[in-house]
Amino acid sequence: MFKPATGMHYHRFLRNLHETTLLDWYMEIGCRDGSSFAPVRSKTIAVDPFFRVERNAIGAKPALHIFQQTSDDFFASGFLDALDIRLSLSFLDGMHLFEYLLRDVIETEKRSRPDGVIMMHDCCPFDHEMTTRDLDNIPAAAWTGDVWKLLPILQRYRPGLKIDVLDCKPTGLVMLSNLDPDNSALSDAYDQILADWTDVTLKDHGADRFYDSFDYVSARGQARAGYPLLSAVGLDDSAGFTPVMMSS
Repeated sequence: MFKPATGMHYHRFLRNLHETTLLDWYMEIGCRDGSSFAPVRSKTIAVDPFFRVERNAIGAKPALHIFQQTSDDFFASGFLDALDIRLSLSFLDGMHLFEYLLRDVIETEKRSRPDGVIMMHDCCPFDHEMTTRDLDNIPAAAWTGDVWKLLPILQRYRPGLKIDVLDCKPTGLVMLSNLDPDNSALSDAYDQILADWTDVTLKDHGADRFYDSFDYVSARGQARAGYPLLSAVGLDDSAGFTPVMMSS
């Protein structure tokens, strides 16, 4: 049985989070029109192979680095390593096939602070049609692809991670904490994971089994509590940046 996420919409959750929480470095993968990272006040890295931004996306950010390329190419570029960037918070919403999200998690965790957080979107589908891997027959409505597989994969290969599944509608928001940038379990097992999981459907795995493996955490509760999962990486508002228009 499917258990749809019925809490705060994820757009609202992210907007409220960024309006109230200042971070050092924030990264977003999969951000086509810029609406999700526009409210961010932190130094920001945005990655998408096809941007269509028609708004003020920089706002009060002290820095915004935009990369119009795939996440694989971005990580291979060495940008984060060259600047010795350690990510406080990342939001992964790229290609909705599990092997892409798995690679994004692996590469993001390597470059995250141990007390940082990685957020994954679309891991809680509410029907089978939306989980298809067939890119020629993506449903007209919501499409999550098969990134739901990251939950059982992480539960098996990375038991040390803290996995909080927020009830952000429409398809959940997973927050990963207790990160270990030096842990290579996922990269070491990557080929085996693909062999084991590529052809598995949610019908094969069982929706009941999937949803019984976690309990939803209230997104509203997290917001009201001041986003405790980010307490270790949050900065004082005095560290924020205020753009100043110079007279001509």
